[in-house]
Amino acid sequence: MDSSKKTDEFYDNLKLQLYDTAIWPTEYLYKFILLTKGPGVSHIEALFDNLGAVISTHESKKGKYTSISINVTMKNPEAVIVKYKEVAENVDGVISL
Repeated sequence: MDSSKKTDEFYDNLKLQLYDTAIWPTEYLYKFILLTKGPGVSHIEALFDNLGAVISTHESKKGKYTSISINVTMKNPEAVIVKYKEVAENVDGVISL
């Protein structure tokens, strides 16, 4: 199976889980990890700008990686997935948790 199909299946399953576990709109917590060096952190922050998101960052012990937690109200599971895809397309090397 190619990675595109795996990705589509992952997002389809996520959407179903989100519909089953929350009443929408709801607050959603995004978590990402990426290298501290480079523009990745600021790119992610910009993608959530003007959404009323509460963003917190934490550097790893040696400062090589940064974790980003974003708490934001989303209107539905589709909106959650759109943001995940936006981050993946615009930020190199990001890991979504």
